Amino acid sequence: MNLAKLISLVLLSACSFTYTIAQSVHPDREKNWKELYRESPEKKFILRHTKLDVAFDFAKRELMGEEWVTLKPFFYPQNKLVLDAKAMLIHEVKLGEKSLKFKSSANHLEVELDKTYTKQDSLTLYIRYTARPEMVEQKGSAAIMSAKGLYFIDPDGTDPEKPTQIWTQGETESSSCWFPTIDAPNQKTTQELYITVPDKYVTLSNGTLENQKKNTDGTRTDYWKFMMPHAPYLFFMGVGEFSVVKDTWKNIPVDYYVEKEYEPHAQKIFGNTPEMIEYFSTITGVTYPWPKYAQIVCRDYVSGAMENTTAVIHAENAHQDDKQLADENIWEDVIAHELFHHWFGDYVTCESWSNLTVNESFANYSEYLWREYKYGKDHADAHLYDDVKGYMSEGNYGKDLVRFYYKDKEDMFDGVSYNKGGAILHLLRSYIGDDAFFAGLNKYLVDNQFGTGEAHQLRLAFEEVTGRDLNWFFNQWYFGSGHPKLYVSHAYTADKKEVSVKITQTQSPKVFRFPLKIDVYTTIGKTTHSVDVENKEHVFVFSATEKPQWVNIDADRTLLAEINEDKSIDELIFQLLNGPKYLDRKRAVNDLLKHQKEKSVQNALVQALKDPYFGIRLNILEEADFNNNSFRKAALPELEKIAASDKNLPTRAEAIRILSLTGSKSYLPIYKEAIQVNSYSMMGAGLKGLYETDKKAAIDFAKNYKGKPGENELSFTLVEIYVEEKLPEGLSFVAKLAFNHYFMEESSPEQKMLKKGYDWVIATDDTESCKVLTDQITNLSIQYAQYGLIPLGKMALSNIKKEKDNLLNKNPNSLSLKEQVDYIEKSIRKLNL
Repeated sequence: MNLAKLISLVLLSACSFTYTIAQSVHPDREKNWKELYRESPEKKFILRHTKLDVAFDFAKRELMGEEWVTLKPFFYPQNKLVLDAKAMLIHEVKLGEKSLKFKSSANHLEVELDKTYTKQDSLTLYIRYTARPEMVEQKGSAAIMSAKGLYFIDPDGTDPEKPTQIWTQGETESSSCWFPTIDAPNQKTTQELYITVPDKYVTLSNGTLENQKKNTDGTRTDYWKFMMPHAPYLFFMGVGEFSVVKDTWKNIPVDYYVEKEYEPHAQKIFGNTPEMIEYFSTITGVTYPWPKYAQIVCRDYVSGAMENTTAVIHAENAHQDDKQLADENIWEDVIAHELFHHWFGDYVTCESWSNLTVNESFANYSEYLWREYKYGKDHADAHLYDDVKGYMSEGNYGKDLVRFYYKDKEDMFDGVSYNKGGAILHLLRSYIGDDAFFAGLNKYLVDNQFGTGEAHQLRLAFEEVTGRDLNWFFNQWYFGSGHPKLYVSHAYTADKKEVSVKITQTQSPKVFRFPLKIDVYTTIGKTTHSVDVENKEHVFVFSATEKPQWVNIDADRTLLAEINEDKSIDELIFQLLNGPKYLDRKRAVNDLLKHQKEKSVQNALVQALKDPYFGIRLNILEEADFNNNSFRKAALPELEKIAASDKNLPTRAEAIRILSLTGSKSYLPIYKEAIQVNSYSMMGAGLKGLYETDKKAAIDFAKNYKGKPGENELSFTLVEIYVEEKLPEGLSFVAKLAFNHYFMEESSPEQKMLKKGYDWVIATDDTESCKVLTDQITNLSIQYAQYGLIPLGKMALSNIKKEKDNLLNKNPNSLSLKEQVDYIEKSIRKLNL
């Protein structure tokens, strides 16, 4: 798990690849937010076109801008224009050659127009301004920080480990931190952007690069043009030293902007993008509508990724090397997610943040759709299982999917808008069928193209396609909260040859309505029964010539529900070994692991190591108790097969790790071979086995390892060897990772080892490792300040300083310890700023 995910899991109750940042305080914030209806922003004017000419003062972290913004009154006559313009210096506002009176406040620019304009009129204002992102003060719901909109990364070039970059982040309403606009999701505008930068830098923005002009002062002006309307929050500008790896889809440029180090890996990271574009174009019936598709990876990004139209930004976690990619491209779901937004979010945008579901639920579900198409249904269902688990673990039960009452708009970016919304789309697809579902998506997109949408419009599109009244579905799932909590039991009556299934909804007070499939398995075969659940309690009776081997409730595995069933061990074993769907077998594994001391359960788990989907095999390898000698012995033949040839490298590596528990030197050839495989999981498992059976060889490998520390199995194994053997060669390696122990599951093996390594580093008189650890804490605290990490960083540095002070008291003449203490003090002062 990457550090960004670890931090977000620990410090946020939000789903993956969302962020919580500070935003402006509503004037009615003092009211009870539960009584404050969040309506769509009123349209007094509508944006038509935005032309910008910008340059940067890197030292001041400011943008000097000129803007020509074209607007028209929406309906009612207007003699005043209010634009969002946060923390800006406004130098002048003109209409043609005429200067206009204006007032500038912390968040707005109010312009007095020269006359009253009607909806037949169009006007273009010229605004000369300075954007000062470091002075933006917008308080948010979960953190006290600035959603600056415009971010300067190492602008002074003083950090040797960080390149100088500039990038923007508009969602939710922060584009108005770098240009005046009507910063609302229900506005759409075309754009032109002239960016002047030092000639060594590459730029990226929305649309196409029309031309580049070298200036006499060593700068260059790039002209980006985008004549298709999109929301202001989707404007993007990126600046830095990037390698541009070029790809195409049907003559449309598909480009990947990465740091030079990752240029050889860009194709493996992003290379599925053209196929994704083709697939999403096919299933939506709307050919990718934009002139290009570019993706850029930037440092210190405040979120996971952002769907800026034609110019997607990704956090640096997207950067992966060949060893990580051999195990898994951890960013592929995000790549699909941001691309699908180019239909749901960019092409048709949510009318208001209350209706965020029509953006984010679809993007979330695209991850399922892509996995299903590319890797099969088991892989997609495994992802859906994790998403639903995330939604249910975050205290989201009482939140509507469409929410008109919320404390802050950032609160909408949660496990309901993302995870639950995706699961509801999956449920709807099952209910109306694939053909109707994708036809409904097409109708919604075509009817609202380059405009905005709400859940009601989505409902109407599906109703027109299916001919069904879907108010009940949308009222229950979109405009309501929660999910069914079911208690299920069944009994067989031999003399009547009947099986009765009792379903009780235990949640209160709401009762859900849903269709349900129930499969009854006997030695003769399977019979399927379709039923409708509408009441608090139902008893369904079916014919069965013999006692069922398994009664499978929600046989399609599409219902968003918590289901508690009374099942015998024999039924669970049958389910594990015969369940046709991933969730059948996954849930059986979960339940059987509670009974793994039973011999029959152990035998079933060993059999399930042959499961066709690696996720089930890996789940058993990771969760079953292979410290049990008899169980491990019974599993050895399958473990050896998996360790030798499983196509999924992390699964193969986990089997090797279990073999290392035997301490048998007979597996030395497997360990030595694993170390040679270009995979972090395989190298880590091989080194672990080597450490257990040939300690000297493992220590020699660790001493001579020249790779970078990372969040992978190899690094954790190296940390174990460095710490346990107290190898000074590994101090800085350990220091780079040691702070992560704060964000890991308490008492997990990795957390314990990193904590031990952390204590070793701070108790050792070693300047290099002290500086590495101090820098790691300082940089992470600043990078994730929006998650409240600054206080934790200061506390950690203060504790390290105390330890170093104690060492210095014992060795008062140590120049190295004095240097370490001084370095820590400087870092604490940096965080205090």
